[in-house]
Amino acid sequence: MAHRDWLGLKQELPGNRRLMLTLFSFLAPLLLWSAVSYVPWLWHPLVHVTVPGDVDYFTDDMDVPRADYDRELAKVKAAGGTVPEGYAVNPVYLPPPHKVALAFYTAFTTEPRLPNEPWLHESLAHSIRTICWGFFISSLFGVPLGIMCGTYRFFSRLQEPFIEFFRYLPAPAFGALCVAILGIDDGPKIAVIFIGTFFQQVLVIANTVRKVDPALIEASQTLGASGWKLVRRVVIPASISDIYTDMRILLGWAWTYLIVAEIVGTMSGITYFINQQARYRNFDNVYAAIMMIGVIGFSSDLLLAWIGRIIFPWKRKAQSSKSAPSWWAKLLPKKTSPQPSQA
Repeated sequence: MAHRDWLGLKQELPGNRRLMLTLFSFLAPLLLWSAVSYVPWLWHPLVHVTVPGDVDYFTDDMDVPRADYDRELAKVKAAGGTVPEGYAVNPVYLPPPHKVALAFYTAFTTEPRLPNEPWLHESLAHSIRTICWGFFISSLFGVPLGIMCGTYRFFSRLQEPFIEFFRYLPAPAFGALCVAILGIDDGPKIAVIFIGTFFQQVLVIANTVRKVDPALIEASQTLGASGWKLVRRVVIPASISDIYTDMRILLGWAWTYLIVAEIVGTMSGITYFINQQARYRNFDNVYAAIMMIGVIGFSSDLLLAWIGRIIFPWKRKAQSSKSAPSWWAKLLPKKTSPQPSQA
């Protein structure tokens, strides 16, 4: 019986199995969250008091630790007084999934408490602009420099040692300096995202460009290509699809700096919304806002991946040819073990 590669070691998994695994990757944490939220005996460390009874400091709708509730309940029973009543709940910072799902709608429709506070959609738009500007400026300088470092050893030795050193410096450490130079508005936020992505971008793209087949470069040099013509006609076309993939990954890196960047100077964007909702103890809105960042980032990555399959059709064909056997391979006769010769 032929061995079946269930884990996908040597070949791509079937489409239905890939879909099931993708769905389960999201369902597994959701099921765990639901179990913690809705199964009382699994993890409900607090008790929501509905009837205070004869406990002095208990009030209606008060959440107390389960150990404190049990201790006071035992005291009241021993004294023969009116016992308190309540039911097990989770802490306020862990709302159940249905409340967070509802907050995806109510967070957009609920008017801010203060007249000068932005709506959620305004906060999200502000954060997206910050990300786009920071990553655009980083790419404007990082992509050309990465291509030059990956193509010519001169630029590699001139730039990469310092970039290797600088990339270990945490971008938030430059926040105060950015505020002193660029003010307290969006300038320092964009600068933090630039610092957090630029140096990584140069090194990643340079490493991608170095993977260009040397035979292509040698053949083009034989035909007389050199300098900028060599880069423009050979190096960039040979690595452009991989550079595009690197840019998608680096854009996700930029999103991870968003919260840190938006607390530099004047707090703004989705970070301001999250902090205000946490201050009001609307943790369902906090979870919803955090998930919105993931939804926007994940959706933009899927969109960019779809665009990449359109503008780089040869990449799509190469991947499909690797994942599925060619038509002529299916027509080849199957190998059979040699039969022993008869005397």
